Amino acid sequence: QVQLVESGGGLVQTGGSLRLSCAASGRTFSTYGMGWFRQAPGKEREFVAGINWSGGRSTYYADSVKGRFTISRDNTKNTVYLQMNSLKPEDTAVYYCAMNARNPYQPESKAYEYDYWGQGTQVTVSS
Repeated sequence: QVQLVESGGGLVQTGGSLRLSCAASGRTFSTYGMGWFRQAPGKEREFVAGINWSGGRSTYYADSVKGRFTISRDNTKNTVYLQMNSLKPEDTAVYYCAMNARNPYQPESKAYEYDYWGQGTQVTVSS
């Protein structure tokens, strides 16, 4: 049974930073791609960032967060991170981490490519 548990969300002012963490258990974490998605009230869930099994240069970002957010992973800790800088009110959403069991070699941006999901953590950016 795979479990993904996000943490690190909260309330921050415009221009501030937050670091989200997602701890995984139940699978060999290092063999799976990981991603972050978000969902704002009244909107569909959207892709934020993805990383392949090894991390490094194999990352992919939505245009809306490129240059501000950084996804990374520590396979020794079974954890994926999302460093969020220069936050804007439009970044307000519930943030979800997800695990891609089918293609660990390339970060994926489509929600249907991911097999397991966390419960989400709220990020609120005040103006």
